[in-house]
Amino acid sequence: MSTEDWRTFADVEQFRRRTKRHCVVRKVQTATVVLGSTQERAVLSPAAVAHLGAQVVRRRGGGGAVLLMPGDHLWIDAWIPRDDPLWHDDVSHAALWAGQWWSDALEAVGIGGTVVHSGRAQSGRYPAICFSGRGPGEVVAPSGAKIMGLSQWRSREGALFHTCAYTHFDAAPLVGLIALSDTDRVTWREALDGTAVGVEDLTRGSATLAGLSQRLSSTFGDWATTPAAPRV
Repeated sequence: MSTEDWRTFADVEQFRRRTKRHCVVRKVQTATVVLGSTQERAVLSPAAVAHLGAQVVRRRGGGGAVLLMPGDHLWIDAWIPRDDPLWHDDVSHAALWAGQWWSDALEAVGIGGTVVHSGRAQSGRYPAICFSGRGPGEVVAPSGAKIMGLSQWRSREGALFHTCAYTHFDAAPLVGLIALSDTDRVTWREALDGTAVGVEDLTRGSATLAGLSQRLSSTFGDWATTPAAPRV
């Protein structure tokens, strides 16, 4: 598993030419808003983005926006070529391995009882924000709060999975960047409270993103399709 910054984020060619599965950990040096592939930039307030000093980038996978701050997240891009045993033609089923992979790693760092969502995608009440809904392969805590968010991009050569979890989850900073009225901003913040949870929140700091990243890295190369968590 390698580590790269966001300057190479939009370069999917680096994956398409790979014939073996490959992982990249993404890190940011400044506040970064990651939009979904078809999401309009107009969903953001230019003034709020400028005030935060955030950069805005776009991932190749779909879904809602994500806000990343230096050190507050673990973002892993995982590439699965078509001839890999983890490849699946069914888009809905294709991401389940990633959820099982993450669930196994979470259990290894002390977070058990997680569930891999395998039903239909649920956009949530506020689909402009990624962690508002649930999608196949995403990992959910026993409380129902999302731990790991996921989106995927597919080509004739393979599939790229964007996966992300936070140290602590707070929707307020991202909601503050969405183009909303003051009243709607309060409503969104209240509605999104509890929809997701950070890794360290679940263990009072005993589990770290560094430990989680190490576990994911060590198991990725040999990861098979055997389920490691319940699916709903």
